[in-house]
Amino acid sequence: MSNLLKFGIPKGSLENATVELFKKAGWNITLSSRSYFPTIDDAEMNCKLIRPQEMGRYVERGTIDVGIAGRDWVRENESDVVEVCDMVYSKVSRRPARWVLVVGQDSTVQRPEDLHGATISTELVGFTKRYFAERNIPVTVEFSWGATEAKVVDGLCDAIVEVTETGSTIRANGLRIVCDLMESVPVMIANKAAWEDPWKREKIMQIATLLKSTLAAEGMVGLKMNAPADRVEAITRVLPSQKAPTVSHLYSSDWVSIESVLHEKDVRQIVPELMKLGAEGIIEYQLSKII
Repeated sequence: MSNLLKFGIPKGSLENATVELFKKAGWNITLSSRSYFPTIDDAEMNCKLIRPQEMGRYVERGTIDVGIAGRDWVRENESDVVEVCDMVYSKVSRRPARWVLVVGQDSTVQRPEDLHGATISTELVGFTKRYFAERNIPVTVEFSWGATEAKVVDGLCDAIVEVTETGSTIRANGLRIVCDLMESVPVMIANKAAWEDPWKREKIMQIATLLKSTLAAEGMVGLKMNAPADRVEAITRVLPSQKAPTVSHLYSSDWVSIESVLHEKDVRQIVPELMKLGAEGIIEYQLSKII
């Protein structure tokens, strides 16, 4: 295989967040409204814009080597690919997308088995058919081109399988969730042949590591301070850290430097406590990656 990695950028709701994430990780991707082929400042990569619903198909074929798509669409198409890692985009949502079975508020359906012989409308046709077939529940599953919730309200079907995060929109439309069928987050997927190629695998893992470390750093800050050595134990007790705070002695002094990583939202509560415990010269700094 050539030393060129073909990467699929998800077109749609994840598009801008993916481009922004790559930028923070060290790659600049330029989009054009007239082209489905973004440019990237890496001679070892080229990019294509691809709908997440189709990403698994093109990765499986090898049309692209690696891409990002929702796990729901990978499973919908039963794509034979390697799931490299989850990519939970904090700028979009840290909640998994939930595919749920939904009926009207007045429906007598309480469980999937109650839909024996029913008609179900959904965008996720393949997965829904398999879900009910595995449970030996005969149903008719129809593809929905949109406005899926309205179909069950209007009596065009008996139930729907729809995506949600909190369920608030479903409830607002007078509908009821029977049960969850699947949770989904964005995943990085790779073509199996590309994954077996040493150069491409190393490149994929490089990208995955830097993207994941960038996501891990979002909302986190570094905090550094000086303190008397006899106050270290008290300070480290109130100071959160991924492992343990870093403590180093200052040259020719009985003071120490203490450094830690914490959530930005926690700083406002912790700094006053640190000052009361004797910390001085407190510095807060932004993080771009946590590896």
